[in-house]
Amino acid sequence: MGKLKAKRKISVSDIVIMAVMVVICFVTLYPVWYTVVLSFNDATDALRGGIYWWPREFSLASYKAVFQDKAILNAYAITIARTVIGTLSSVFFTAMVAYAFSKSHIMGNKFYLGLGTVTMFFSGGLIPYFIWMRQLGLYNNFLMYIIPSLFSFYNAIIFMTFFREMPASLEESAKLDGCNDFRIFVQIILPLSTPILATIALFNGVGHWNDYFTGVMYIDDQSLQPVQTYLYRLVASASASRSAVASSSISASQYSSTSLKLATMVVTTAPIICIYPFLQKYFVKGIMIGSIKG
Repeated sequence: MGKLKAKRKISVSDIVIMAVMVVICFVTLYPVWYTVVLSFNDATDALRGGIYWWPREFSLASYKAVFQDKAILNAYAITIARTVIGTLSSVFFTAMVAYAFSKSHIMGNKFYLGLGTVTMFFSGGLIPYFIWMRQLGLYNNFLMYIIPSLFSFYNAIIFMTFFREMPASLEESAKLDGCNDFRIFVQIILPLSTPILATIALFNGVGHWNDYFTGVMYIDDQSLQPVQTYLYRLVASASASRSAVASSSISASQYSSTSLKLATMVVTTAPIICIYPFLQKYFVKGIMIGSIKG
């Protein structure tokens, strides 16, 4: 009887839910799969159409063409540099500010929290921001990717919620041993904040990696443009095949603009997809801590 009770009957509602989830997964994943399949198919053969599940004529020609283009390799280097530097600096700076905000005895704490909340809903607009960036000397500057994204008030709120749940006895014991606030933050608070640090790092990393708008608006020097901006310009100029091929410096007789775009899309999205599974456990735990506690 115990074994029979342990077996849970599958109801009609369970079947419906599973069917809906299968449909949602298919609708979500198939475009990605189709992009990968078409990018690995011979470019000339792909123009015939009729490719849905597997490459009809497997070829790496499009990927060879992508990696032979010095422009995309330079864009890749810019993207990696801005993602690593931007993520590390933003996480550290935001966590440091949030740690101060989490202390109610800090002078002006409520005022700055209210001021930060306003910035989440209102901004000065794109044109004033553009003028401001030019006056600061960040236009056509690599630091344009780093400095404006140093602090996020939304991420600071998540950090504050996490920090406020830490036992006050940890800091009191450290101060008795002669530690100052910065040393406490670096040597005690940060090592204990791995889940939330990984969560915010994932937010920032994905944001930096996928950002194309900054390169379009504030970077005119092509040597400083990230790979997503390169892809954006490739797609934007692909209304005619000749212009798309010319922008990537590749012979039109060998490769089609469609195959190049798809191969470039796979190359630009693959790294962040590969990294995500390793951070997923921290991501889920950090989100739950930041959303439920407090």
